[in-house]
Amino acid sequence: MTNDNYLKTNLKQFSPEVQEIVTKVLQLEKKKLYQKAPRHINEEILKIIKDVVQ
Repeated sequence: MTNDNYLKTNLKQFSPEVQEIVTKVLQLEKKKLYQKAPRHINEEILKIIKDVVQ
């Protein structure tokens, strides 16, 4: 089982909000993978969480 399949299978057990947060954080990380030292990623992750929780 690949990591992607593993994640998709196990993500279903969480609430829709947690699924949305994880999906958006993973998209953000993929977007910043090319950077040696991604800047402000913690702030962006916090913003994702705040937006979903509201």
